[in-house]
Amino acid sequence: MAQLPKDPVMLLSYINTQLRDFYPSVTELCKALSVSKEELDKTLASIDYQYDEDRNQYV
Repeated sequence: MAQLPKDPVMLLSYINTQLRDFYPSVTELCKALSVSKEELDKTLASIDYQYDEDRNQYV
């Protein structure tokens, strides 16, 4: 996950902002940023956040 915040809380904020402003889904975000969804999910799960498809954000 190069160029993304290393701190999970900062990553959460960054990813949710990107999802809100630029991407219709986490899949599209991952493709555009060349990020593994599994790695992103694992990192954000470490602070008890899961992707909510209906809301298009990690909650």
